[in-house]
Amino acid sequence: MSSHQGISQARRQEFVDAARTLYEQKGLSHTSIQDITVMVGASRTLFYHYFPDKAAVTSAVLDSYVNDFVEAMEYWDREREEGRIEDALTSVVMLLRMGLFEDNPFHRALATDENAALYLEFVNRTAERVALFMEARTVQDYARLHELKIHHVHETFYVLFVGLTAYLRNHPNADDEVLKDLIAQSLHMDRARR
Repeated sequence: MSSHQGISQARRQEFVDAARTLYEQKGLSHTSIQDITVMVGASRTLFYHYFPDKAAVTSAVLDSYVNDFVEAMEYWDREREEGRIEDALTSVVMLLRMGLFEDNPFHRALATDENAALYLEFVNRTAERVALFMEARTVQDYARLHELKIHHVHETFYVLFVGLTAYLRNHPNADDEVLKDLIAQSLHMDRARR
């Protein structure tokens, strides 16, 4: 990447970061392109150089949230201990709850009927990235110690993530033991009982 491209990417990221900050402070519908450009200290013309409209910068903000969740998954994967399925299930349920119920105006805006399509896009993007990650890393580790009893690994993790997300949105007080059972059963994991 040339230094000009690096500067250009950095400038574009400033708009994304400003939009994310404003969405978290004011909410999606209460943030305008002008608000974003004022925060960056740039003109609307420069904004339009990087994004055709507010929907495009919002899409980039969604990607930043997806990246944050995948980074949290990577941390979870590094910290889990091989063979300790119960601990891994407990911590992944906690991670899922944190990712879904982070309390800020942008997350609340995503949960409204007005932004239903945007929320579905966020869930689908996250499910795709989580499935790719789990397939490449965690499943490989698990398969070294256990018989892998699922087929269509990528698709299974995608559907599991989407299903758990929908279930938790409708049942935010669901018992963690139920969620851990759902994950273990879906993945045909041997779950040690206490």
